[in-house]
Amino acid sequence: MSRAFVNEDNQEEAPIIPPRAPLPPGTSNYVTTKGLILLQKERENLLSEIEDIHSIEDGKDKRYKMQLAKGKLALLEERISSSRLLEISDNEKGEVRFGAKVTLLFKKENREQTFQIVGVDEANVKEQKIAFTAPIAKAITGKKINEEAILQLGKEPREMIIKAISYEISES
Repeated sequence: MSRAFVNEDNQEEAPIIPPRAPLPPGTSNYVTTKGLILLQKERENLLSEIEDIHSIEDGKDKRYKMQLAKGKLALLEERISSSRLLEISDNEKGEVRFGAKVTLLFKKENREQTFQIVGVDEANVKEQKIAFTAPIAKAITGKKINEEAILQLGKEPREMIIKAISYEISES
């Protein structure tokens, strides 16, 4: 068909739907109680956004926004359905596990850092929350207070000592 017969105004560009945080293949989608609540709130917000688009928007912009919101919702629903709430038993609380808030002493820098190990969707460096799939989380999982762990950064090993481990009470 000749380009003379193509109406350029009818050509709509499909929205680019941002991917969710990566989860390595074969890895369970562990979530904290708070993480699961945040996912459910995100779903409520998206459903509300879709309702608003239905009632307010019109035309080409409406179709684009609807495709984007429904695409995000589909990815979110997939993540929620694969989520696995992981609760720690009292006898596991003496070592670093999923959900732990951990204080580390980096020996070389003589600097302490505290963070919590959470699910991939809840991870946020600004809030000092790291994903359980992160190399540092893997290096310290299973360790107890005053045990040493090594994080390999390229050719440089970083020695760390577990200074504190705590578990926050689950939110309902």
